Amino acid sequence: MLWHPWLVKVSLADLIQLERKVWDALVDGDAEADTELLAEEFIGIYPTGFANRSDHVAQLIGGPSVSAYTFSDSRKLDVSDRAFMLSYRAEFQRPSGEGESEVMYVSSLWIREDDNWVNVFSQDTPAEF
Repeated sequence: MLWHPWLVKVSLADLIQLERKVWDALVDGDAEADTELLAEEFIGIYPTGFANRSDHVAQLIGGPSVSAYTFSDSRKLDVSDRAFMLSYRAEFQRPSGEGESEVMYVSSLWIREDDNWVNVFSQDTPAEF
């Protein structure tokens, strides 16, 4: 493959850092940060159904929706020269402190728009034990 100056180079660590910004917004209850990280056309597919960017941000109206999280088993898929899929296992707790940790397998599609990274798609699949 020939190198072109418009090609974006991104590592697995770069994608994990981007994804952590979304999770940190959920921990901090930071709706503004969450909004900035999601593309206007964002679509999420969750156990509860489809969600757009406004739906995703709305979960923060009452404050943080996550109290702690960890990632493991992360993988990167190069979708195009400017789009990259991060898939991983997320274990997290809700702020209520009720119940045990929740575990989901997550895939997030990140694209480079001008000088910004935005998440355009995310799907969460509950882990079966």
